[in-house]
Amino acid sequence: MKPQVIVVGSFVQDLTWKCTAFPQAGETIVGTFVTGPGGKGSNQAVACGRAGVSALYVGAVGDDGFAREAQAFYRAEGISARFVRKPRQATGTAAILVNRDGQNEIIVALGANAELRKTDIPTAALRQAKVAVCQFESNLATTAYVLKTARAAGVTTVLNPAPMRPDFDQRLLKQVDILIPNETEFASLVNCLPDCGVSTFSGAQLHQLSPEDLHALIRRVGVETVIVTLGNKGCFISHPHGFRQLPAYSGISVVDTTGAGDAFVGGFAAGLVKFKGNVEEAAQFGTAVAALSVTKFGTAPSMPKAAEIARFLKKRNSSARAS
Repeated sequence: MKPQVIVVGSFVQDLTWKCTAFPQAGETIVGTFVTGPGGKGSNQAVACGRAGVSALYVGAVGDDGFAREAQAFYRAEGISARFVRKPRQATGTAAILVNRDGQNEIIVALGANAELRKTDIPTAALRQAKVAVCQFESNLATTAYVLKTARAAGVTTVLNPAPMRPDFDQRLLKQVDILIPNETEFASLVNCLPDCGVSTFSGAQLHQLSPEDLHALIRRVGVETVIVTLGNKGCFISHPHGFRQLPAYSGISVVDTTGAGDAFVGGFAAGLVKFKGNVEEAAQFGTAVAALSVTKFGTAPSMPKAAEIARFLKKRNSSARAS
């Protein structure tokens, strides 16, 4: 089946420690350890594929055990993947700490991800897709190439600027149809874009703005549609014709918030296909995918499947009608 969504970005092996509380500087604590597939690009592709939309993941790995585990995981999932081997580089890794509240702290070593090249991209498949998704956890020049190539072919381009990097070329934003930062990434973006007229903006200040003022600030970013994800407060959608804030789903038992942003982006990309480009419906779908992802431990393994999402939305919609 021809992929409807192509996700180009990072694969990393998650090395995760669960602990009661994060250690302080110089402190040693006892926790438990698990490992599994992760990386922003890969997580988003898995979220999209599990949501029932044909997806292709493209990324770089080393010639090592983690790369073989990645391939085995995708085969088991039945999701298409193009793993480009970089023998001189190690597969990317992420050290993740998760406390008893499900909050996380993460350090990523990009490894082979930084070596993904333009020539590694399946350009024909990219031009035939409906949606192309990128992040900043891979080679930035290749990310720019993917966005430019996809947009020129009429493919809807989605950029998740995570992790936010000061070395990105701001001209890249001209190739983006839909930008999806979280509040911290949005604040960093605002501070580095001259048209925003701000240099000390923070995530805390974002929450102090009225919806009208936040919308006005977002309009200066220069991307047609911007969705700022706000954690347990949902997301804020801004486009040239107006804005809307979608609340997060309540009553969720949080186990691990790691990968929730990736769940939203992957679910949103799937929603764009399912709802024929309707951004608000896609964002609502992405919010449901993210809500379900935090009820399980891990990143890619926590992404919900289509039947689970459908049951969740049916139950929530029934409750909303009853009230």
